[in-house]
Amino acid sequence: MFRALMLTQADRRTHAELVELDESQLPPGDVTVRIEYSSLNFKDALAVTGRGAVVKHWPLVPGIDLAGVVERSSDPAWQPGDRVVVNGWGLGETEWGGLAQKARLSPQCLLRLPAAFTTREAMAIATAGYTAALCVIALQRHGLEPGTTRCWSRGRPA
Repeated sequence: MFRALMLTQADRRTHAELVELDESQLPPGDVTVRIEYSSLNFKDALAVTGRGAVVKHWPLVPGIDLAGVVERSSDPAWQPGDRVVVNGWGLGETEWGGLAQKARLSPQCLLRLPAAFTTREAMAIATAGYTAALCVIALQRHGLEPGTTRCWSRGRPA
């Protein structure tokens, strides 16, 4: 048994409840992960409160990311004890997400957590930090370099 935040919908209203589940209730997938941490994002808040059309399949466990340890795997790429992080892949929208103690996932959505990071640190950075890093990379591709400043006014350099 494990706990999960379960979202259901009745009469077009979203209901969130902390429930006890059995592993047999997990959705299909080749890798079972014991979740140690997840983050809470704006999208998760929209899902839990029913504001915005975030959730596409009901019932659903919200949470757009997670970090944890592989418990079981039928995929040879993943072994029990492997530390993983997941963000994206429809978590918290079409796939059960990280606001639970366990998840069953497709092996292609897992990323091996670098040894330099704990699962807690990975979720301190989480999807928001990953998105910020992608933004910095995009800025660098467009010519912005560390230590330089550019001021923009009405779409033109100042």
